[in-house]
Amino acid sequence: MHAMQYDITLPADYDMEIIRKRVATRGHLLDDFPGLGLKAYLMREREDGSPVNQYAPFYLWAGAAGMNAFLWGPGFQGIVNDFGRPVVRHWTVLAYDEGPAAAASPRGATRQRRALPDGIPPAEAVAAELARHGRESATEGVVARALAVDPRRWELLSFTLWAGAAPEPAPDELGDRFQVLHLSAPGRRDLPNGRLW
Repeated sequence: MHAMQYDITLPADYDMEIIRKRVATRGHLLDDFPGLGLKAYLMREREDGSPVNQYAPFYLWAGAAGMNAFLWGPGFQGIVNDFGRPVVRHWTVLAYDEGPAAAASPRGATRQRRALPDGIPPAEAVAAELARHGRESATEGVVARALAVDPRRWELLSFTLWAGAAPEPAPDELGDRFQVLHLSAPGRRDLPNGRLW
């Protein structure tokens, strides 16, 4: 399974209603896209306390074929046409779990990216993160949660969908909060739960 995201940072005075309308009129186009586990149409805005205005869709792909069909097809070309070609980050998913609020439509999302600590064998660091992932997936209000890694950067990604607004991160945690404008989830039921090896 692959996680993928691109951040489109917009000017401070950008009318974010344009993004809301874009998602309202186009979001449904991926509701049955082959190979897509889920796509969360995410937005954060300065007037809601974010440091930036940003459109940042997040994807979970069952395999590389669906991801490739999207990136080299008309869907992603629409992004390129309207905003330029963004950097597309992707990670290998280590674990995915549905949470206690799995039946709810997500309204918020959180993303945390952090480096795997130096001086600790990678397998030990990942084992500790998997244990944390298991605990946090069971938190009240969690719709779904993914843990992924980029081994090129040795970066861990934790991504959580929430039934309500995304909570503020703990003081010792860095993270980003988003609004979920729409969720396309054609293959969500088929995503394997738990550790993926």
